[in-house]
Amino acid sequence: MTRDGTFKTGELARTCLSTKMAVAPPSYCFVAFPPRAKDGLVVFGKNSARPRDEVQEVVYFSAADHEPESKVECTYISIDQVPRTHAIVLSRPAWLWGAEMGANEHGVCIANEAINAREPAAETEALLGMDLVRLGLERGTTAKEALDVIVALLEEHGQGGNYYEDAHACHSFQSAYLIVDREEAWVLETVGKYWAAEQITEGVKCICNQLSLTTKIDAQHPELRSYAQSQGWWTGEDEFNFSEVFSPADDHLDCCAGKDSLEKKEESITVQTMIDILRDKASGVCIDSESFLTTASVVSVLPQNRSSPCIHYFTGTPDPSRSIFKPFIFVDDVKLVPKAQSPCFGDDDPAKKEPRFQEKPDRRHELYKAHQWARAVIESDQEQGRKLRKTMLELEKQGLEAMEEILTSSDPLDPTEVGDLFYDCVDTEIKFFK
Repeated sequence: MTRDGTFKTGELARTCLSTKMAVAPPSYCFVAFPPRAKDGLVVFGKNSARPRDEVQEVVYFSAADHEPESKVECTYISIDQVPRTHAIVLSRPAWLWGAEMGANEHGVCIANEAINAREPAAETEALLGMDLVRLGLERGTTAKEALDVIVALLEEHGQGGNYYEDAHACHSFQSAYLIVDREEAWVLETVGKYWAAEQITEGVKCICNQLSLTTKIDAQHPELRSYAQSQGWWTGEDEFNFSEVFSPADDHLDCCAGKDSLEKKEESITVQTMIDILRDKASGVCIDSESFLTTASVVSVLPQNRSSPCIHYFTGTPDPSRSIFKPFIFVDDVKLVPKAQSPCFGDDDPAKKEPRFQEKPDRRHELYKAHQWARAVIESDQEQGRKLRKTMLELEKQGLEAMEEILTSSDPLDPTEVGDLFYDCVDTEIKFFK
């Protein structure tokens, strides 16, 4: 856009137009540290609330070396590639490049939240918050490194563009992140290129679709406070409270549903505790509304003892209360899982052509289709649905118990035994539904 408010040639096509601020979907993500979490484990969880009909896929990318001066094509823009990217596993809306949540081979997990702030998010296409999740995982060996990657890219490229596969309206948001490794977590909240972050090393933490950082800020954009002053949002005399300064005037809620769910747990927090929290519809943590649905979920276990592997449980299907959490472990020879991956439309994908999203292709993968049948049975036939759900939970329990044995065993992990772990679980689930 030029100074007089007109668009440069071609810019209008890369800007999504809307008449009002989009409402951020109420997603939740959590982390619990020992001793609140059991057995020296850091436990991470995330529900991804997205438009009801959106398909999420689970995809693995191995570590890779890249040519000097090569580019990487993100959802809307291309940026400089780095010499080497780490192995990653992602749960992502099937139409975009980035991810809602994921993990890398170094035990870093990142989840993204779309948030509304006092300053509307840019509608001009740039990096999506979800692109920054993937870029942080590909380039960071620790939570702090991933944070540094994200804020540097934010400074260089900005954030903006449509968060949804929707040709009729632009849904653009600011972003918050929960970035976790075996030692610590960082809550990173961003408004445009400005940001603040808090380090967490103990207890429990929940973030959702609202700004949550207050006066405890452990890292920040160097011009954050002067920018707030220049906008007239902070006097410079009061204590600087990030969420009070940058939240919309009408946004007085906090993430109490998620926070209470985690903090009220008197017992030690385990994988099962986190799964139960993500399945809880009564608290609002598991969204099932007219517009939004929890379209995918993840729980990760990061042992502080580095001789034990990190384990990541993905649903790859909507509604965690009717889904199976399936384990994934990073090893050198991970078997790819096409049945949890959506069809690829290449350059013909309506998300890649401008104007975007003129059509909506069928992005359902084989696991999603099989699970659709199961959801229909559970919703329509009480008796059969109850039996089906019981069997699903038994399948999940077998996986959880097998992973518990791996975590408590003194024997080193045999990579050949777990390379096809997620593949086998998806395959079993699909056969069971058939």
